[in-house]
Amino acid sequence: MPSNEQRREAAKRKLERQLVRRAQRARRRRITSISVTAVVVVVVAGGVWWLVASPGTSSDAAAASSSAAPTSSTPISIPTADAPAPKRPTPLAATVNCTYTKDGDAAKKNNLPNGSNISSQGTVSVTLKTNDGDIPLTLDRSLAPCAVNSFVSLSGQGYYDNTSCHRLSTSGLQMLQCGDPKGDGTGGPGYKFDDEVWSSIKYGRGYLAMANSGPNTNGSQFFLVYGDAQLDPSYTVFGTISDAGLKVIDDIARAGDDGAYDSSAGGGHPNKKVTITKAQVAA
Repeated sequence: MPSNEQRREAAKRKLERQLVRRAQRARRRRITSISVTAVVVVVVAGGVWWLVASPGTSSDAAAASSSAAPTSSTPISIPTADAPAPKRPTPLAATVNCTYTKDGDAAKKNNLPNGSNISSQGTVSVTLKTNDGDIPLTLDRSLAPCAVNSFVSLSGQGYYDNTSCHRLSTSGLQMLQCGDPKGDGTGGPGYKFDDEVWSSIKYGRGYLAMANSGPNTNGSQFFLVYGDAQLDPSYTVFGTISDAGLKVIDDIARAGDDGAYDSSAGGGHPNKKVTITKAQVAA
């Protein structure tokens, strides 16, 4: 049997081993605690960075959209020279017949234009009187007699009166779009008519053209080009904008848009609200 001395030595060695194990466990706990703390710090720091950098909330996204949209403090480049006056390569016959086909509900009550024996000669002066100033237009029957006939008919019926220009684009395609009494780009006169285009047409500053939603879907909406316009020849040009009118549009364009539209044409609602108070046809 072990003596008392041996038992004391064994107990001492056992105690020493226990103390070593306790120290090792304590050291491991300290290391684990430090590691966890480091991970928490990294996660918290990363979370703070994400909250600052990410546009994930609706308010952040709205702010990003607003800051990206051109404003009065964000200069845009607008050409100063008017594009050459549009001209058909081959003149039309002296008169043409226009077909205006019923298409959906009218955004504002109007009567279908007469389409028989419409002249393709001469011009018509129309002034868009707006809250930002007058925009005088010259409609050219030799370019698009059916478009001119429709525009004059709608103007004479007060269709464009007290309507807003709902879309402005300041880069790529520089234009102001109007002609929808609903003010959201979905309204039309309740009829449509065919395109009057030619393959060599080039668009530029000072052109007045019909907006459409595809081939042969012209209605009441139109756009006023004040700058660059790299477009396919699929939009009916039916007149020009005076220099005085372009100055009014330039001022509207420099105020920028809200970036509300996300299609290829881009743009949004004009920051400077534009209302056509009257479309006045010269006597």
